[in-house]
Amino acid sequence: MTRRDLQWKAVGFVLTAGSCAMSLALDGSPLMIGFFFLAFVGMPLMIHGKRVGQAFRAERRGHYHTADVLHAARLRRRLKRDGDSDL
Repeated sequence: MTRRDLQWKAVGFVLTAGSCAMSLALDGSPLMIGFFFLAFVGMPLMIHGKRVGQAFRAERRGHYHTADVLHAARLRRRLKRDGDSDL
């Protein structure tokens, strides 16, 4: 794990822990909803680190399914090649 990845995970931990602590301190207040949202933002960061940012950028630019498209094309080529060799 790189230092940068560890820093992203630490940010996620701080967001989650801080938000949960503030939600407990503000028991019954409508402000809890905002801190609850921050806790949900921190969870993926804590688990996946810097890859969360990469996934958001890929989805925003339309490259989210690139791996699936490449895999399907590779399978089609393989099936076509195997089908031609049977003749």
